[in-house]
Amino acid sequence: MIEQIGAGGILVLLLILVFASLRILREYERGVVFLLGRFWKIKGPGLIVIVPGIQQMVRIDLRIVVLDVPAQDVVTRDNVSVKVSAVVYFRVIDPQKAVIQVANFLEATNQFAQTTLRAVLGKHELDELLAERDKLNLDIQKILDAQTDAWGIKVSNVEIKHVDIDVSMVRAIAQQAEAERTRRAKVIHAEGELQASEKLLQAARMLAQQPQAMQLRYLQTLGSIAGDKSSTIVFPVPMDLLAPFLELIDKRKAGG
Repeated sequence: MIEQIGAGGILVLLLILVFASLRILREYERGVVFLLGRFWKIKGPGLIVIVPGIQQMVRIDLRIVVLDVPAQDVVTRDNVSVKVSAVVYFRVIDPQKAVIQVANFLEATNQFAQTTLRAVLGKHELDELLAERDKLNLDIQKILDAQTDAWGIKVSNVEIKHVDIDVSMVRAIAQQAEAERTRRAKVIHAEGELQASEKLLQAARMLAQQPQAMQLRYLQTLGSIAGDKSSTIVFPVPMDLLAPFLELIDKRKAGG
């Protein structure tokens, strides 16, 4: 009876050990296995066997991680204080390095992203921060990717989310934008006046070469304003138009 109970207990113990040694890793997971404290191999995905007490496994997720970088106080190169938040997209490409080279790769990446964000944006002026986000995103991504490569991490993208500016600074930016619009309007008006004066000069030169054209222009102007009957129009008549009639009168007087 005791032998039967002992055999049954051993069987149950063996079953428990078998179930305790089985691990199931999903397609996006890998297991970093240590044998007596030393790195052995990377296993997965699927069903793997771990010898309890001798082997230990650390489960690593290979999917892209979306890391929300909290708002950072940044002083730009032109001494403007702003708060900037960002998002970092990265994933583990080397599970062995992610486990062995750094204690907590998520926290390490988060802290390094914060310091890099402040360092990079502090080298640029506010106008660049607002207008050249794509360039700044790329600069931050390159720095993060180079640093985290030793941790087995690939930073694929960095996006600046929000740039919070002080209210007084917002008013100053609005005034600057209004002044810029006014300046552009004056420049456009001046360019229009310059082009109009050049065309008028060309027209004057052409009319000066053809006196008949000047006379026709007089007649066209007279016809365009003759429709207004509310006022009396005194329009000078060029002597060139009257010259034929004066010659005819002089001939008649001479003949009489």
